[in-house]
Amino acid sequence: MQQTSTTDARWMARALELAAHGPEAGPNPRVGCVLVGPDGELVAEGWHRGAGTPHAEAAALLAAGAAAAGGTAYVTLEPCHHTGRTGPCSRALAEAGVARVVYAVPDPNASAAGGASWLGEQDVRTHSGVLQPEAEALNRTWLHRARTGLPWVTWKLATTLDGRGAAADGTSRWITGPEARADVHEQRARCGAILIGTGTALTDDPRLTARRPDGTLHERQPLRVVMGQRDLPDDARLFDDAAPTLHLRTRSPREVLTELSAREVHHVWLEGGPTVAAAFMADGLVDEIVAYVAPVLLGRGRPSVSDLGITTIADALRLEPTDISTIGHDIRITATLQENH
Repeated sequence: MQQTSTTDARWMARALELAAHGPEAGPNPRVGCVLVGPDGELVAEGWHRGAGTPHAEAAALLAAGAAAAGGTAYVTLEPCHHTGRTGPCSRALAEAGVARVVYAVPDPNASAAGGASWLGEQDVRTHSGVLQPEAEALNRTWLHRARTGLPWVTWKLATTLDGRGAAADGTSRWITGPEARADVHEQRARCGAILIGTGTALTDDPRLTARRPDGTLHERQPLRVVMGQRDLPDDARLFDDAAPTLHLRTRSPREVLTELSAREVHHVWLEGGPTVAAAFMADGLVDEIVAYVAPVLLGRGRPSVSDLGITTIADALRLEPTDISTIGHDIRITATLQENH
């Protein structure tokens, strides 16, 4: 196994910082590239700014010019080896005379992979796996879709301490406080799509937009998706011009995710009611749960999730917390399902 030097780790860490500037919800992965000369000094940097723009390697090579020759390229994802909207980065690196390519994560996309092997055939040395866990975390939803064919699903719920998602009369605004609601909008803005069922759409008439605390819209809006057979009124707020809306007339979670994957969505923010949530959970299609728990007691009312068919504690779905934060007066618990991860 190749050993990672302190120098390689240092430059890859910088490449990851650059990659984080890229659009998180775009169809492409976030990638950063650092070019270092034979003398060990920084030559140029670049990152991918979104679909249709130069890849990170191309951006760095353009800035470097002839100074890239004989140096090392540090890239957070294996250089692509296909021609899409832009040319293959593997070929661009070789033609620039780069002597060594260090990358963090092998490209799982079959149509783009193979760059490292081809570079080796051109006598360009390669080294993989440098800061791979950090690079995997940066692109976890994109990598999930590339590997499974389906988007990563985050189920968001707001619940009382006694597990109620709404009061007995059906009211649910507002279980959580303004700080938690603002946090939800920040999370929405980072996703490719927001998903609800027709029941929630008809009962709440939500806008499903990502808004700032002052009510203005975030620059980028996720796709609004409604699943279910029932018709929606033409004057529903979901059909305003604030963001695109898609009504998928199916009750199958897998059909919904397959359609969204075909549209290059890799992160779905699930805000459906207890029935939709239970359907996704039952099909094993929830990858992460973000629960906003309010210090509120209702005693009775609608549960946060419908029947999952669990009758004994031994069959309970166990979660692995990845973050617990206080948001205003509420607690936000982020967790993954142990059986999925």
